[in-house]
Amino acid sequence: MREEVVPVPEPPRLDPDDPRTMLRDRVQDALLALPGYFDSTTNIEGLAATDLFSLNTVLGATIEVQVVQTLNRMRDVWDPNDEWTLHRFDRQAQTFPDVLFRCRKSTGEYDTALGVELKGWYMLAKEREPSFRYRVAPGACADWDLLVVVPWHLSNVLSGVPRVSAPACWSAKHIAEHRNHWWSHIRETELDASIESPAEAAPYMGRDNTSDKPAKDGGGNFGRIARTGIMDDWVREILDEPLAGIPVDSWINFLKQHESQ
Repeated sequence: MREEVVPVPEPPRLDPDDPRTMLRDRVQDALLALPGYFDSTTNIEGLAATDLFSLNTVLGATIEVQVVQTLNRMRDVWDPNDEWTLHRFDRQAQTFPDVLFRCRKSTGEYDTALGVELKGWYMLAKEREPSFRYRVAPGACADWDLLVVVPWHLSNVLSGVPRVSAPACWSAKHIAEHRNHWWSHIRETELDASIESPAEAAPYMGRDNTSDKPAKDGGGNFGRIARTGIMDDWVREILDEPLAGIPVDSWINFLKQHESQ
């Protein structure tokens, strides 16, 4: 019996006449311009070079907060015609998506136009790839929601203030569907590859259950998007990016060589 071929998921088709579609496109443009606008006052000095690998844990959340602050300062980029004057980007910790573009109505409720799941990636992390886990169910993602990964480093490589490189943006729903497809149909495993998805999942549910759960997690790797292949080309570009004239990958090799000395 021939094994059934399951189609590869495609990104959602957005209605070009929906105002959220133009907004989403402009937000992505703003994110690509982020390096020219991003400004951080956090300064790192006196840290041993071999301790740099831990910076993502120490500064990751701070970087994400500062990215949101920067986006709100870039209103002229993503709202040049003042169509969203009452909306702003708000960060909410421990909830999907962790950034909401919304305004508060007179009733006290929020009107949310789109969401951004924001992930920082310290470029000198020893894994050589973003290590975040993204387990959200596709049903919890609106078609306009984004998953954004922001690579960052210190201005003087080993010290200084954080600087960001151009982020990568994907459809949050497409990434969730791609993850599930890869987990169940591409990944080589003899374990049960089924996934349980919450039937009640819907966009902007707050802290309610929005996560997919694999029958067998396989060592806690479910949700490691960087291992599904979808961001391989972009990761290679970041590792080839020069810092102080030396490629990121060479800096990681150097730091790993002296980590245990």
